[in-house]
Amino acid sequence: MKMKMISGLMLGAGALAGLMGSAVRAEPIQATPGQEVNAVLLPKFLGILPFDQANRGAQEAAAELGSTGKLQYIGPTPENSAAGQIEMLTTATTQKQHVVMLSNNAGDQIAPAAEAAAAAGTKVVTWDSPIPSGKGESFFVAQVDFGSIGVVMADMVYDLTGGAGEFAVLSASPDASNQNAWIEAMKTTLATHAKYKDLKLDDVVYGNDQSEESYNKALGLVDKYPNLKVIMAPTTVGIVAASKAMQDENLCDKVKVSGLGLPAEMVSYTLNGCAPEFALWSFVDLGYLTYYASYMLATGAIKGEVGEQIHAGRMGDYTIEADPGREGARRILMGPFTVYNKDNVEAAAK
Repeated sequence: MKMKMISGLMLGAGALAGLMGSAVRAEPIQATPGQEVNAVLLPKFLGILPFDQANRGAQEAAAELGSTGKLQYIGPTPENSAAGQIEMLTTATTQKQHVVMLSNNAGDQIAPAAEAAAAAGTKVVTWDSPIPSGKGESFFVAQVDFGSIGVVMADMVYDLTGGAGEFAVLSASPDASNQNAWIEAMKTTLATHAKYKDLKLDDVVYGNDQSEESYNKALGLVDKYPNLKVIMAPTTVGIVAASKAMQDENLCDKVKVSGLGLPAEMVSYTLNGCAPEFALWSFVDLGYLTYYASYMLATGAIKGEVGEQIHAGRMGDYTIEADPGREGARRILMGPFTVYNKDNVEAAAK
């Protein structure tokens, strides 16, 4: 959560005592540059642009902080993502890495490995996709509030259907905790607001963040649901694959695609009308903030406790807070996201 700083506030000891438990806080904690932090950035898998962008941001932060340790960017293949992540986290613990930054694609299957890492002194910080139970995790660097993504997804479906009609979701894997949370948030939004009463969610299918599988799943949805108006894909792989499928089959006038995508990959589909509207945040910033917070945790500048405030370089000030979606877990909320359309996608794609 971005903090608003208040300057010029002078309080005596008596006044401070009277304000115990209030919102009065100390200055944000600063990182001490030049320390040795051996870190692993572990995405869901290798080979897609958003995770490469996160690595770019993490490398930027590591250079800025002058870490004398090594930052490794490693990950499994898409076909072996869950088991591969568990194995790599276990190996990092054996190697006594100071911190592993994990975009989780293994659900709570990875929790025992995370707990073992924490017990052995290797910190686990999640980003992009948390451990659902929060077990073994110091905190989660959330790109945006998950509930707000559900609202944005519902609103984009509403816009593209004209407020009424059938749609389906093409997600990544069944164990992707971030996308599962976003879909549930969207379902809650649809069920609790009269605005969306004429929208019907037909199905949720999974392309496992593989282009060919996602492409075929998108075509399967069109075949199965002849009145389908929108495919909502909250995954950068899925949204591109679905858009290409609709374009290749000349279905863009009948079925629109939306979801979460990179402007550089979506610009042509937005301009040709296949995917008129989609949203995303900066993965470069997410990687930068994740490394910055992880460095401070690994060096002991912070403990990862609720209420701690950090200064994260060029991105400013943040507070560790309770995660409203996971009881007992903690998060740093980055934000914001941007909705892209024909008016702004070309500039963002450059």
